[in-house]
Amino acid sequence: MAANNVTRFLDNRKVPYSVFELPQEKLGGEETARLLNAPPEIIFKSIVILRKGSGKPILAVVPGNQEVNLKKLAKAVGEKKVTPSTQKEAENITKLQVGGISPLALINRGFEIVIHRSVQDFELVHVSGGELGVNIRLASSDLIDLTRAKVADIS
Repeated sequence: MAANNVTRFLDNRKVPYSVFELPQEKLGGEETARLLNAPPEIIFKSIVILRKGSGKPILAVVPGNQEVNLKKLAKAVGEKKVTPSTQKEAENITKLQVGGISPLALINRGFEIVIHRSVQDFELVHVSGGELGVNIRLASSDLIDLTRAKVADIS
């Protein structure tokens, strides 16, 4: 696999990680888990969430077998209400294809990143590698530190 922005970012910071190649299509968390032969609890998916009015977008990162609870997420970010973006909005905001949206690709891009608290239960977790067909496994502590994410119960 050729290097991309996410792998270069991790290499530059000397962060240990593994890359997994998957079919270049939008896959759900459970399907990704099956292909990687890994439990869905460690496969984290990224969902673009919008605030009411203006304000920086939110990237909610949850296990592949769970859904974002919008009320819990709104509370975690100090908002009354938040709404999920459409696929088109997510792609326009992130400049990434849905299925390839990664918290690691959106560092310093104006997102508030919130990761589900279960991330702390696992030494290693998987996230998208910033493009379709690329999956990254890294230490959960590195994911939290690199993204400067808030960790909260958001599902």
